[in-house]
Amino acid sequence: MSRDVLPMTAVLLVALLLASGFAAQSGVHLQDGIYTAITDDQAVAAIIAENTVFSVTLADPRQIGGTDAYDLIVVGGEAHAGPTAKGRAALSAFATTYRHYTGAVYTGESDLFAAYPLWIDTVEVESRLDFDATESGEIISAVQRGDTVRPSGPVEEVPTPSATLAVTAEDLREDLAAAPADSGTVTRYLGMFSDGPDLGEFKTPSQLSPPLPFDSLIYVFVFIFPLYFTSQFAMMSVANERTDRRGEILLSTPAGPLTIICGKMLPYFLLMILISSAIVLVSGGSFVVLLPLVPVILFFLAAALLIGMTARSYRELSFLSIFFSTVMTSYLFFPSVFANVHVISLISPLTLIVLEFGGSGFSAADYLYATALFWLSTALILWLCTRNFNEERLFSQERLTSRLRSFIFSAMSRNHPFASLVAVNALSIPLVFMVQLMYLVLLFNLPLPWSLLLLILLAALTEEAAKSIGIIAVWRGIPGLFTWKNVVIAAAATGLGFLVGEKLLLFAMLSQVTGSVFGAVLFSGVGLLWMPFLLHSAGALIVGAALKVGGRGAYVPAILLAAAVHAAYNLILIGGAL
Repeated sequence: MSRDVLPMTAVLLVALLLASGFAAQSGVHLQDGIYTAITDDQAVAAIIAENTVFSVTLADPRQIGGTDAYDLIVVGGEAHAGPTAKGRAALSAFATTYRHYTGAVYTGESDLFAAYPLWIDTVEVESRLDFDATESGEIISAVQRGDTVRPSGPVEEVPTPSATLAVTAEDLREDLAAAPADSGTVTRYLGMFSDGPDLGEFKTPSQLSPPLPFDSLIYVFVFIFPLYFTSQFAMMSVANERTDRRGEILLSTPAGPLTIICGKMLPYFLLMILISSAIVLVSGGSFVVLLPLVPVILFFLAAALLIGMTARSYRELSFLSIFFSTVMTSYLFFPSVFANVHVISLISPLTLIVLEFGGSGFSAADYLYATALFWLSTALILWLCTRNFNEERLFSQERLTSRLRSFIFSAMSRNHPFASLVAVNALSIPLVFMVQLMYLVLLFNLPLPWSLLLLILLAALTEEAAKSIGIIAVWRGIPGLFTWKNVVIAAAATGLGFLVGEKLLLFAMLSQVTGSVFGAVLFSGVGLLWMPFLLHSAGALIVGAALKVGGRGAYVPAILLAAAVHAAYNLILIGGAL
């Protein structure tokens, strides 16, 4: 921050501390009085007034009839909502208030077991769902109406539970008073990071709630979001040095690009580790959860460096950072929803954190499976940024697509362009797999066959777009190189590089995904290596030939045609396999 901004920042920080202290003492009252209510019963008015969202009016019954000026009307022992959406919301809020009131009345009864004759002891059981059938591509059909289902096999004897409780009525009364009837789910998650009320083992039926994947959402907020903000500082640091041209001083020093980059990223890396460690200490978790976070932190910093080096203005910087945050939140969050349910959940390092906090932990194979793409993608991005950390690239004003193409071409060898195409396509595989695995997460729960069709189309389009980047970089960087003979050689080099990188990474790390029908769509034809080689080369040849004949304007139609050929190949292959 500049010196003229720091005083205002200090003033805002003091104001924030004062406002936080005031809110802690008096509470937050943003919703006070948002609903208007009218009633003819003083006792009902007292119940409604317990909820500060209501502004209550006590009136004579003759004055209430036919009025529409209130959101909630309670007359003659009956509650009515106003003729608006706000009125319906007021009626729902009143229902919640009344449940709290009745819960307080029942809890205050001298004979607690007469007020609550049923108590439920809940036992946590780990999910043992069997996905072997769906992972092998078998079709599981639901039972049709009218079909007779008969149980088979031995019936396990379940002992009758004891009719007595292991706790006293007063202990149960304290738990009921500490937690309202419908707040079981909320208090469970509030208690994860604070000393919230302990509901104990026994609950009333109204306190039971279905299990929801709130754990994943909590971990996204407390672990990942602080990392986003810290990576924003790193991104702004790089962007400021480019726009203010302060980076020229660094480039004039004897330090090399890698040394400068590591020196710039190290403080932000240590800050992220410190924040994550503090969260672990507060939550009472194990520091093992830092292991899955390290590759995520490094990937955030690498992406921040790349965005800071490519954005021409703060508007582009904001757009790219928001887009990156949205995509990475989806990649990290959606798989973790299926923790302990499906192997697809393990593509997110966040799932390992959920498993560790849940007590089941994770193995070394799980760690490699969840973090390998983050390690490889981070190395690729840092290598690309290191090769382009020079004055020509940092201070040029090319548009985003041209800048990215220049970044890639700078990392290639002019003397060996075809070998560079092999290397570029092989190295791009981790990023391509991350995008395709995101499709897998978003689409695998959709009904068949639409999920497979969409996966085939999107995967083909992503692969063809990725393969075309190297060809475009060579075509624009060395225009005279693209004779018809060299177009064919470039297509073969592209196909070879993509095939080598794809199959090596697939064999090493993604065997679990390929056991499912969805993995077969993405990574098909492993045994017949010459077929994928011809497919990848054909797609690259279509793009290269279109660029030579039609120039830049033929690029998008060529990508669509190559993707259509690729998708048709996958449809035929998967159709025969299933």
